[in-house]
Amino acid sequence: MPDDLKLIETEFHQAVTGAADPRALEEVRVKYLGRKGAITELLKQIGTLPPEERRTFGARVNELKIAAAEMIESRKAALESVETAAKMAAEVVDVTLPGRRPPAGRKHIVTQALDEIVEILKGMGFAVEYGPDLETDYYNFEALNFPPNHPARDMQDTFWIDDVHLLRTHTSPVQIHVMERVQPPVRVIMPGRCFRNESVSVRSHVMFHQIEGLYVDEGVTFGDLKATLYTFLKMWLGMDVDLRFRPSFFPFTEPSAEVDVSCMFCKGSGCRVCKQSGWLELLGAGMVDPNVFASVGYDAEKYTGYAWGLGIERLTMMKYGIEDIRLFWQNDMRFLEQF
Repeated sequence: MPDDLKLIETEFHQAVTGAADPRALEEVRVKYLGRKGAITELLKQIGTLPPEERRTFGARVNELKIAAAEMIESRKAALESVETAAKMAAEVVDVTLPGRRPPAGRKHIVTQALDEIVEILKGMGFAVEYGPDLETDYYNFEALNFPPNHPARDMQDTFWIDDVHLLRTHTSPVQIHVMERVQPPVRVIMPGRCFRNESVSVRSHVMFHQIEGLYVDEGVTFGDLKATLYTFLKMWLGMDVDLRFRPSFFPFTEPSAEVDVSCMFCKGSGCRVCKQSGWLELLGAGMVDPNVFASVGYDAEKYTGYAWGLGIERLTMMKYGIEDIRLFWQNDMRFLEQF
């Protein structure tokens, strides 16, 4: 029996030392310390020995068992250390390389266009004013010379919240808010979102952006309006574009005009986008109606003024050759990343 113990001890030491990886080491542990392992079997044989040999043999077997467990743990730690060192060597990092920054977000193309338009007009002497998306019937219609049941109200399909409140259909209500608290001279632009209950199509959407311009002072003329629009539009669209003014009707301006720009797609020669006319409708403008001045307490005999409003999406489509307004809101990164 002592000879068996010494043989097992020798074999165990060789097996542990020869284990090349954690899996092989685990097989050694099971072979010698498992439920049916060689050292475990020696413990089971203690009861079969003569009484005078049990204590000595049992002590030696226990010492071997403890030493074997410690040796296995030591060998396991050594193998794991080697394995970790190998992984680290395979994953060498050059700490001198610059870090990899995550891709930065960017402003939406409509926001970019709006910011650029605002900067151009601020450079022309206009201050910036903002108003609420949720308006009352008075500010959106009545104060702008749309009396109740006026047929011009049908020009703008409206999202009504209740009998009084609505989502504004244009940025013109901001004119009234400004003129109620500021005496002339007034020279402001009013950017913001607008909402109309329309069918979504290539050229229209239920939500869009406008920027309104207003200038009120003594001696303001239609010529001032034309000069302002010519200057701004040529700065935005390029000096090679042509403009034309056509008589039109808006309840809050008199006289009124619609402004067309030579088609950016065909350069005025006629195409599908401009319906072979060579022109694209761009914005509405005119001299502020005296009835609007009356609603804010301005003296129409003393002051005159002009107002204009244009759609940011339409202006952006013309500048960049975009033929479908729906592309702005479909969140297609292939489109958005171009800007």
